[in-house]
Amino acid sequence: MSEKTPQNLKNHARTDAWFMVLGLIVLINLIVAIVSLLHVRNFHHVWVLILSLALIVLWLRVRQYPLKVQDRVIRLEERLRLQAMAPPEWQKQMQQLSEDQLIGLRFAGDDEVVALARQAHAENLNRKQIKERIRNWRADTWRV
Repeated sequence: MSEKTPQNLKNHARTDAWFMVLGLIVLINLIVAIVSLLHVRNFHHVWVLILSLALIVLWLRVRQYPLKVQDRVIRLEERLRLQAMAPPEWQKQMQQLSEDQLIGLRFAGDDEVVALARQAHAENLNRKQIKERIRNWRADTWRV
């Protein structure tokens, strides 16, 4: 995404082209392993199929682990931001926001984050619903 285009609800999602190419290669490898095993049934082809399945699991995990770490960091950042901006009497409710809600709030500008957090808590909004209500979008260009 170009820095010239402001980030918003429609264009904030990011995909890594190289990761998708790697996924396609791993999937093709699995298909080739299955076809090979159907034609020639021996230990070597069974082992190639097992390795192909292991590569698929690895490919999925390689993406999942850093995203989970990023979600944890975002949760911490948003709790700190809300702690600094929300009135003291609302600190207890702020702790009840889910990880999903905090991740959705990361895009809200400072002028609306507390009000949106209160709405999210009161109405049990999910990440998508929170993002849809943001008026002043705060770009997150660091997420991968």
